[in-house]
Amino acid sequence: MSQTEPLDQDPVFQLKGSMLAITVLELARNDLETLDRQLAAKVAQAPNFFSNAPLVLALDKLPASEGAVDLPGLMRVCRQHGLRTLAIRASRIEDIAAAIAVDLPVLPPSGARERPLDPNEGVVVKKPEKPPEPTVKPTKIITSPVRGGQQIYAQGGDLVVISSVSPGAELLADGNIHVYGPMRGRALAGVKGDWKARIFCQQMSAELLSIAGHYKVSEDLRRDPLWGSGVQVSLSGDVLNIIRL
Repeated sequence: MSQTEPLDQDPVFQLKGSMLAITVLELARNDLETLDRQLAAKVAQAPNFFSNAPLVLALDKLPASEGAVDLPGLMRVCRQHGLRTLAIRASRIEDIAAAIAVDLPVLPPSGARERPLDPNEGVVVKKPEKPPEPTVKPTKIITSPVRGGQQIYAQGGDLVVISSVSPGAELLADGNIHVYGPMRGRALAGVKGDWKARIFCQQMSAELLSIAGHYKVSEDLRRDPLWGSGVQVSLSGDVLNIIRL
């Protein structure tokens, strides 16, 4: 007995059935130039879908009045757009003969119901994300005097000082600034561009007042008739308006 006989009895392959997803290109007219243009437009919509996609050319719906199909030319057009022809489906004798000449399998006409294929089907279009709502932080409250050289910043909210603010001190807030005492330092409200922010102080004697980058320094403020009074400061255009509380 040959040593190879036991090996020959072990199967080296199996035949199995499978439901494969294969694209069918059903030709309605024998017009390769128009097919080339229309196929290019279709591929442009979803190039990944058509890349090396297996294809069956369905010629069985061509009217009898259409002439013989240039099958090699048809296959070249499809290949140029990424489609690889596996077989044709045909009923006309000339089409079957052309397939045999290029050694291409021939499938019988299909009686199954086929639906038009949308290459974009199943593509999820992401909706633009809504920008997150700004986070409003609690008001920052300072109860002790703010000394010269100190800097206090209320990020994302308002700043309230229930005491005096000395010269050389600096108050900053993304929102409003309230000072319930003499305001002799610098107050910058809406530092991130909030032009609706305001400054309130019981005694305006400030070195600088600013809202959203627009400011007045002490030389300008001293000329205001409300210097030393309780005021409310707001922004109109690029001008700071100072009115009595």
